Amino acid sequence: MYAITIPEPGGPEALVWDEVPDPVPGEGEVLVDVVAGAVNRADILQRQGFYDPPPGASPYPGLECSGRVAALGPGVSGWSVGDEVCALLGGGGYAEKVAVPAGQLLPVPEGIDLKRAAALPEVTCTVWSNVFMVAHLRPGETLLVHGGSSGIGTMAIQLAKALGARVAVTAGTEEKLRRCAELGADVLINYREQDFVAEIEQATDGAGADVILDNMGAKYLERNVQSLAVNGRLAIIGMQGGVKGELNIGALLRKRAAISATSLRARPLGEKAAIVAAVREHVWPLIAAGRVRPVVDREIPMSHAAAGHRVVEESGHIGKVLLVTP
Repeated sequence: MYAITIPEPGGPEALVWDEVPDPVPGEGEVLVDVVAGAVNRADILQRQGFYDPPPGASPYPGLECSGRVAALGPGVSGWSVGDEVCALLGGGGYAEKVAVPAGQLLPVPEGIDLKRAAALPEVTCTVWSNVFMVAHLRPGETLLVHGGSSGIGTMAIQLAKALGARVAVTAGTEEKLRRCAELGADVLINYREQDFVAEIEQATDGAGADVILDNMGAKYLERNVQSLAVNGRLAIIGMQGGVKGELNIGALLRKRAAISATSLRARPLGEKAAIVAAVREHVWPLIAAGRVRPVVDREIPMSHAAAGHRVVEESGHIGKVLLVTP
């Protein structure tokens, strides 16, 4: 098969479409013929040499894919050769074939094209696990999403609205904010021109956001705490704004607030399987009903993955960038 390899860390040009051995499904694994994968910022970090795959995962980048089941490893039940699936991966999505733990497979939701299903696993699992399983967003509460036009952001808007929450977003252009509004966002904040702390205070009559989904990390830490409501929950899922910040414990105590920080890729298989099962139970019916949908910016041939990385690094996209196999 062919896969995107990274002979040496570097810029997008470090991604090489090369012939490699076919994977063989092990105990509890399923082999998938990949139709499409998607670009995530973790893939960029891996390409740069900063984010190695977890032990036992494929060395090739790619945290999600869609395709068809090609073979079942020992001990697998509930799936058949030919099933159309999408999958959460520890790596290997930038390839023509990938071996996937069966617990990380999902059926393609009703009404969704097989290629576009590749845009779902990482965002649905990230949003559901952080916003709902950890931060426990409830109907009537306010969710603030940083990077509302990203793959994560576009999914967070839709899920929160579908489950009865109010959604505020930050984004860097008016076009991105317009697209967020189309997905249901109630409060639109241009972070280049507005102070999100002041905007959230005004939008909530001083109460603050009940849950904040943050991809920036250190840069926004202090202001995120300022923006939290009493009993608010800050869920940190990225560090695009740095890894070291100053935290005012007094402010956190006064608000009786909580901060969680999670990653998905390095979790044990059992935890990933539990998240995938929860997504299938709670999110897949919303997708089948047309209340939630994947947002895809563009499709690029997988052999040209470098172009996809450039698009994501420049932040010119809305939703997900897909990589499609030949």
